[in-house]
Amino acid sequence: MKLLDEMTTRDIVTVPLPLQPIDRLLRPLARFLHVEATSGIVLVICTAIALVAANSSFADTYLAFWQTDITIGFGTFEFHHSLHHVINDGLMAIFFFVIGLEVKREIVHGSLSNWRQASLPIAAAIGGMVVPAGLYLAIQYGQPGMRGWGIPMATDIAFVVGCLVLLGSRVPHSLRVLLLSLAIVDDIGAILVIAVGYTESLDMRFLVLAAVSIGVVQLFSRLGVRRFPPYIAVGAVAWFALHESGIHATLTGVILGLMTPAKSVLVPEHFREYLHEKKEEFQDGRWASRKHRAAVVKEVQQLTRETVSPLEYLEMTLHPWSAYVIMPVFALANAGVLIELSNLGDSVAVAVILGLVVGKPVGIVLLSWLAIRIGWARLPEGLPWSMLISGSCLAGIGFTMALFIDGLAFGADGLDTAKIGVLVGSAVSGILGMSLLYWTSSSAKR
Repeated sequence: MKLLDEMTTRDIVTVPLPLQPIDRLLRPLARFLHVEATSGIVLVICTAIALVAANSSFADTYLAFWQTDITIGFGTFEFHHSLHHVINDGLMAIFFFVIGLEVKREIVHGSLSNWRQASLPIAAAIGGMVVPAGLYLAIQYGQPGMRGWGIPMATDIAFVVGCLVLLGSRVPHSLRVLLLSLAIVDDIGAILVIAVGYTESLDMRFLVLAAVSIGVVQLFSRLGVRRFPPYIAVGAVAWFALHESGIHATLTGVILGLMTPAKSVLVPEHFREYLHEKKEEFQDGRWASRKHRAAVVKEVQQLTRETVSPLEYLEMTLHPWSAYVIMPVFALANAGVLIELSNLGDSVAVAVILGLVVGKPVGIVLLSWLAIRIGWARLPEGLPWSMLISGSCLAGIGFTMALFIDGLAFGADGLDTAKIGVLVGSAVSGILGMSLLYWTSSSAKR
């Protein structure tokens, strides 16, 4: 997931506000959070905590904690689920909303905005989804584990970004763009897999209610409703309706993210004129004697907010929560698995590992070569095939989405052998990809 805020520490310091003691305490944290690799580091730490806890003497207590009952009642209505379910269906809806925003941004303004630029990552992503799924099915066909075919299909962008940052200038910019675009398309594919492959039964009453709620969101947008609370309220109704309909509720986040406007309302030139007028108020002393200054401050806040699109504002606002709260909590709740060497020999674990470590790079390289061969795409200038092959191995880091699909395929708590496959396959892919990129970049320099 792309880190949105490119604000540097220097930008933070030059804000014209008196430096408070709390600022000195938070400045190191601000620096840490603005390093691209940190979300991946936090995920690794939380995964390690979950694994250690699940294999310690406190394992029963740790795993039981995520089954804590959460009940929300209103009159005769009662929403009754475990903490694990609330995280996977509730918090992850926000995660998917941010994914929807990122996809919308890339389609409107980014690397997916024109076919010539988008054709290679789209072809690579399709290969990186179809081949791993096919390899998994070839091993599991006719067995109970067959339902997990979607597990090795997705790429975890947070870990990929972390690996690329650690390699620094050794990775060409064109490869970074290609891998990040590929991961975005991968996310789209994973969303379709969740919607189509893991929906068993539908309640049409709630499905209609979800459709009506989403229609109301679109109506609000057309009417020019600028405040977020009405959208949040109707979005919550859409989430509940989709949850009860049989379709996974997290898809609400994706739909609403894709519906978010990508253009700002206020023209920058008009805002500049407005600020110039306020500047004159300060210069000639009118501001000191002006009445209802708080109302003017509120007006300035609202107009400032309207100089950027809702998509840009929400992506910047929610990304830290998604990267540093929701995904780590998800890892803590889902990555805790009892490690037994016998599980590595299980056919499901083997299928997942081969899908991530072998299927991903083979599919990416094969479809990329085919797209270039028939003239639909071209290899970016300065990017040799050796680096593309090396980088494709990083796409085998499946983690977050793979664990999520594991829960859909094998029940709320997932299948331990599948989780072992995800953890081992992602680790091997990360180590292999970074090693190959380091080696190929060194060879290219020589």
